[in-house]
Amino acid sequence: MSQSHVGEITKFFENAAPKDVRDAIEGRKKGQVISDSYPYDTQMDRKVYDKHLAALQIELVKLQADVKATGNRIALVFEGRDAAGKGGTIKRIRMNLNPRVARVVALSKPTERETSQWYFQRYVHHLPAGEEIALFDRSWYNRGVVEHVFEFCTPAQRKSFFHQVPHFEEQLVDDGITLIKFWLNVGRAEQLRRFLGRESDPLKQWKLSWIDVEGLNRWDAYTSAISETLERSHTDHAPWTIIRSDDKKRARIAAIQTVLNAVDYAGKDASVIGTPDAKICGGPEVWDA
Repeated sequence: MSQSHVGEITKFFENAAPKDVRDAIEGRKKGQVISDSYPYDTQMDRKVYDKHLAALQIELVKLQADVKATGNRIALVFEGRDAAGKGGTIKRIRMNLNPRVARVVALSKPTERETSQWYFQRYVHHLPAGEEIALFDRSWYNRGVVEHVFEFCTPAQRKSFFHQVPHFEEQLVDDGITLIKFWLNVGRAEQLRRFLGRESDPLKQWKLSWIDVEGLNRWDAYTSAISETLERSHTDHAPWTIIRSDDKKRARIAAIQTVLNAVDYAGKDASVIGTPDAKICGGPEVWDA
């Protein structure tokens, strides 16, 4: 985040945030989940989380070995509002894996040449080859939400995207790629609380951008764009997994469980993996505006 933007999050909090959002943040107690609609009042116990995460990461290492042995290809797509926990979830998936096998794809703003290409073209280059797991930290769904909200694309371009994306993803799946799409959903008060934390930490200010600042004023526009995107791109061959991420610990566990349950691999221990918490993880019906 440019130093010229430092303080903009606080300014929004003090002058423009809805009163209920300010009250929720100011009244929050340590470990409390501040979304009224979230099914748990407090965050997951740290010891329980650490124990389960460690066991799941052993299963991820088994999955990695199987991918290497079989030549399988896995693509994990992570989407969600800013500060929803995409990067942290990806980090927990990769932390004990070989970066040559499990690689992150986080593309920057398209170049002038890329903007003249077929929209999906620059993403195709980063799809997994055999023996690879590609984790997309944002993806082709930028067109469905961010580009639309900030008018970086035309209505005609977005219409074309929604027409093409089901066919594009069907081709990936038909070609043998395991495609898993996550939408991490965070409440308005929790998102702003996380932004305030980033703004106050010199080591995390780089995570914020002017889009984050301006996006705070466009919550409703994001909500509408997300709702339409989920409705138009949730298909039988490439369904969305929605994870409510107001509690990052529960969200990370649910995401890893979803990946491990979706893939058959040698040595898989279903009893260790468990089932994702249906209160926070499921299809589009779990999404909370």
